[in-house]
Amino acid sequence: MAREFFRSDRVGDAIQRYLANMIQQEIRDPRVGMVNINDVTVSRDMSFAKVYFTLIGGDEAESRASGEVLNKAAGFLRTLLAKELNMRTVPRLQFYYDHTSVRGQALSSLIDKAVAEDRSKGGDEDE
Repeated sequence: MAREFFRSDRVGDAIQRYLANMIQQEIRDPRVGMVNINDVTVSRDMSFAKVYFTLIGGDEAESRASGEVLNKAAGFLRTLLAKELNMRTVPRLQFYYDHTSVRGQALSSLIDKAVAEDRSKGGDEDE
């Protein structure tokens, strides 16, 4: 059975593609490092877009500073998006730091640590 594709999903994908390029090419602020756009969620009425991003090799303070810069540049980025997208109105952009990748790495290291402890305990009992 075919999956339904909503217009807001397609618009979110297009915004994600364009923003990834625009941020790297147009934003010249040194506080914005290597930004990765993870997801864009557009409201059903196309008025707002939540943009979730991560920094490559950045810490919590850098991510907070980058989020502030991106939110201040949201109007500028929205203007650039309006030139690229063929839409009557372009959604307002709100940037949010995405903690899922950092949390995933932390959980993965905890799992690896637990597995290593189980192996070391299991190896001692067998001998």
